[in-house]
Amino acid sequence: MDVPKATLADYANKKYGNQPPSLFSKIIDKSLPADIIYEDDQCLSFRDVNPQAPVHFLVIPKIPIPRISEVADDDKELLGHLLIVAKNLAKKEGLADGYRMVINDGKNGAQSVYHLHIHVIGGRQMRWPPG
Repeated sequence: MDVPKATLADYANKKYGNQPPSLFSKIIDKSLPADIIYEDDQCLSFRDVNPQAPVHFLVIPKIPIPRISEVADDDKELLGHLLIVAKNLAKKEGLADGYRMVINDGKNGAQSVYHLHIHVIGGRQMRWPPG
């Protein structure tokens, strides 16, 4: 996704509609503080404020995609990038014994912020089934 920063909002609005500012968009524009652990031109990662395990961080795209179920087929490169960043950060965070990646989608999927995000949770034994 080679989109100049100045037109990132225009790109997102054309593709996903004009989304109201979310908690995550305020973290992206730095108007809301967060414990940021990684940032590049496509995504941002920060520690969850309500961690569910010793290690719990989020990886979010900088464009405000509301839900995984609404991702455009041509955003596969961006989605792959998010997963690679999550994997690399999990390694950096010492999660060699394993971790869980979670994407909640919609009301029944317990999505609370309508800006696509990947939870990376680890540092303890995960249970199954999760929900």
